[in-house]
Order: sequence, then C-alpha cells, then structure tokens
Amino acid sequence: MKILPKPFRALVIGSSGTIGLAFMELLKNNPSCSGVVGVHRHSEHPLDYQNPESIKSCAEALASQGPFQLIINTIGVLHSGEWMPEKKLDDLGFEPLMELLKINAIGPALTIRYFSKLLDPQHSIMVTLSAKVGSIEDNRLGGWYSYRTSKAALNMLIKTASIELARTKSKVALIAMHPGTVNSRLSKPFRGEQIGRPAQDAVADMFNVIENLQQGDSGSFLSYAGEKLPW
Repeated sequence: MKILPKPFRALVIGSSGTIGLAFMELLKNNPSCSGVVGVHRHSEHPLDYQNPESIKSCAEALASQGPFQLIINTIGVLHSGEWMPEKKLDDLGFEPLMELLKINAIGPALTIRYFSKLLDPQHSIMVTLSAKVGSIEDNRLGGWYSYRTSKAALNMLIKTASIELARTKSKVALIAMHPGTVNSRLSKPFRGEQIGRPAQDAVADMFNVIENLQQGDSGSFLSYAGEKLPW
C-alpha cells in the first residue's frame, strides 16, 4: 500500500536552492498537495546548518503548521570558493572534511531528529537527498574523499533512524534519495551543464518515486528512477 495520502501537506527544507525551488514549484502545482511550506537560511523561520540551534528552533516554529505527510530535505554541499573535491589523498584537509560532514551529515541528522516530530504518524515520508557516490560498494573511481564520506555517513544515519522509527512510528518512512546529476551551482564545475538535466525533470522523476513508496521501502537508498542503490 502506498504511503503518501491524498491530499497531503508538504515541507521543503532548502527551498531556496535549485532543487528545492523546483520541488516547491512542482508541489504548488500538484492538485493533491493541499499546502507546501519552504524553509531556508533566510526564510521567516531560518534554518542554517552553520547554526545548529536553528534546526531545532525552526522545527518548533513550524510545529503548529503540521503535521506534514511529506518532508523533503534538499540541502547539501560539494565544494566552496576555497576548495574543490579531492582528486588524491594528498589533497585531503581537515577543514573541507569537517565542513562537508557538518552540512551533508550532521545537519541532516539533526533535521531528522527534530523534524520527524512534525511528520504525520499515520502516513508520512521524509526524503533526504543523498548521492550515489556515497555508496561504499559502488565506489570504483576513488577521490572525492570528503563528499563520499559525508554522504556515506548520511546514509548510515538515515538507515539507523529508520530502524528506530519502525518501532515507534511504524507508518513513517525515511528515505535516502540520489537525484542524479542536475544542472545547478553544485554540479556546474563538473560538466553538470553538459551531462546533467534540468532540475524540473529531476524533481518530477523523484516525486514519481515518492508517490509510489510503500512502507517496506523505509530505510532504503533509492535513485531518482526508483532503483535500490547499494550501501
């Protein structure tokens, strides 16, 4: 039985980014979505992974607008103006590794902690965007140490939380999802504009997967096409 009910209310975390904006547009135009709320660093109730306290305060501020049947977390970082993904071990440094763990793993983990309380206990889904390069089994090229590590950590956090929630909120599903290569600021330095696709196409594919999720899918690592990815 599919989890996502009709109608449903949605919350998009990171709604000012390329993928977040595309999800907001898709959900606003979806007749089954009775309402969608977006949060980001500069929203009315700001959420900023550089300020961990904002995660709890944002969730508490939005509690009165819940429950939500769908929460999608699109926040993630691959590079900055100061550093790029490592090509070799000698490129690995403390600051990039810590920064990516903070944004790609610690922030989303705390988001699951606080925002899972806003999920409808009767039928709801929380999707956190991950990346296929976070798969340990699928790693055949090496490199990108910090990004791979942060996404692998994220996947473990999602899987572990899904096991706990299965005991206490058995009708809530937690999902790690790979969006594919999307034309965005994140992918632009890596030929994203040549090998990627528009964010609208990516979110349409991801939402199709979300619509068809069943309870047994909780704790899964899925691609935008619905393929189960190896951990």
